[in-house]
Amino acid sequence: MDTIERAVEKLEALGEAPAAPDQEAEPPASTLPRAEEWETSRDDRHQLIHIDPERLQAGGIVDPRSEQRDQLAEEFRQIKLPVLRHIRGETASAGQIEHPNLVMVTSSIAGEGKTFTAINLALSIAMEKDMTVLLVDADVAKPEVTTRLGIEAKQGLTDVLLGEARVEDVLLRTNIPKLTLMPSGRSHPHATELLASSAMRRLAEELSTRYADRVVIFDSPPLLMTSEARVLALLMGQILLVVEESRTPQPLVKEAAGLLQDVEVVGLVLNKAHRLAKGIYGGGYGYGYGYGHGRQGAH
Repeated sequence: MDTIERAVEKLEALGEAPAAPDQEAEPPASTLPRAEEWETSRDDRHQLIHIDPERLQAGGIVDPRSEQRDQLAEEFRQIKLPVLRHIRGETASAGQIEHPNLVMVTSSIAGEGKTFTAINLALSIAMEKDMTVLLVDADVAKPEVTTRLGIEAKQGLTDVLLGEARVEDVLLRTNIPKLTLMPSGRSHPHATELLASSAMRRLAEELSTRYADRVVIFDSPPLLMTSEARVLALLMGQILLVVEESRTPQPLVKEAAGLLQDVEVVGLVLNKAHRLAKGIYGGGYGYGYGYGHGRQGAH
């Protein structure tokens, strides 16, 4: 029995769940303290995309400026630690994972909280002293990253894949230190197919190798919604599969996990968990986490 199957069995212990609606799960109201506006130099201010800290607070998102170790920040700290260990080569799989700094956050179906998880993970990693983060909105059919952050963008991932823009033309530097965004880009009738293109493969290689200290997080389409998401997964070094407790039917979780058997490192994030199986991390906010090596067993 491989690591993914063991993790799914832990999820099964929580019981069957009704099907999820077609909307992204909304987080509960945040208890984060109100953040001060981030200061930027007068010369650079026009070059920055401003993310409103009050908007983050209202959306229940990690406050990257807060020095308080609140519950949400601590839970995402636990989630990011194994991700960073693989990137830094501190695990038994060191040297065996291709592009460990490419991290895809996905789910079985829509509405499980993958975008919320991707944003919070990016902000949490941005707090690291030796890491920068690029958050890519790769859910091109239903982009939500920029919407949740209150940002408008005319170009993005699809424009790069179509050859109509350069990578440097679409990157948005934000007022959050060490966080850069790549929006989904303009709507295109074959946007999802672009994720499975040779252009996407070349882009993944470029993003992985251009900056050695950069973690690239992809908010991808749900695995069971498009076949392109499965192809995109094969380009990644690590996958986080978000599962919402008491909502996602276990057969769908098993089906999604089965599609990731060829991925080296797969982690499970159990969203809004109140009853956690033994061995899975969980906190009052409701995140559980299981981590393993897809083809070589747990370590």
